[in-house]
Amino acid sequence: MLQSILEIRHLRTLVALRDTGSLVRAAQLLNLTQSALSHQIKLLEDRYGAQLFERKSVPPQFSTTGLRLLHLADAALPLVEEAERDVARLALGRSGQLRIVVECHTCFDWLMPAMDAFRQRWPEIELDIVSGFHPDPIALVMQNRAEVAIVSEQDPDETVDYHALFRFEIVALLANDHALTAKPHLTARHFADQTLITYPVPDEMLDIVRQVLAPAGVAPAHRRTTELTVAMLQLVASGRGVATLPLWAVQNYLDRGYVTARRVGARGLTGRLYMACTQGTSGQPWLADFVRITRESCFKSLPGIELL
Repeated sequence: MLQSILEIRHLRTLVALRDTGSLVRAAQLLNLTQSALSHQIKLLEDRYGAQLFERKSVPPQFSTTGLRLLHLADAALPLVEEAERDVARLALGRSGQLRIVVECHTCFDWLMPAMDAFRQRWPEIELDIVSGFHPDPIALVMQNRAEVAIVSEQDPDETVDYHALFRFEIVALLANDHALTAKPHLTARHFADQTLITYPVPDEMLDIVRQVLAPAGVAPAHRRTTELTVAMLQLVASGRGVATLPLWAVQNYLDRGYVTARRVGARGLTGRLYMACTQGTSGQPWLADFVRITRESCFKSLPGIELL
């Protein structure tokens, strides 16, 4: 009888390759080097004497052998994950709550799908978002008014655990006929005579101010705020000012030619997001699953992000 060499990690590798469309992104999703992932695939191909997918096709076109193993993965992995959740429930009880406080306005674009997926896997965990803007979301975690805070920086002085999510590029948005569209990228001085449109949050929570303008000693000529992303884009498109937003949040508008984007700095402006929670919450199995679900769903659906 043929002894199987298949492991759960092999099945997860094949699923990641299918879902991400490339070896590079699959390796990032699984937190592996590309050589380690390639070694797994070669091991399987040597074992079965057949290629699992066409190397030159993008996205990968799976062979009959590869499709059969994917069929197995789609059947087996949900059962394994369900069993692991059941074991955790038996050990820790069948109830709990996960209240989330959000620092950034654009987080809802990716947070809601992650919450929907989590709710299907952990229906016994009461899931909610703490409403309103909170200038110090970690304080709510420490006051037991929320279990998780979505934040853009790690503060070494805070006694909380940080779970890395992803990094993303923040671009400057301009009206299509704006003079600055002639520039290959923008620097701090280009904002000096502009109206900067932002969300109504403190400057220390704005990456463009914290990372670019403040270090250069530059203050925009005028400031304007709005709570709605679509309103911000309308103001930009009508020439009322410039804005900076995550590329993934505005890609659809750029694809339609509604506004024009330029990098901030020659290497681009990078934002980061983390989940912050207490050590007690970190120890809950559903928290680890929520982090994983969020990372995977964002990596698969948001353009241009990289996992931390």
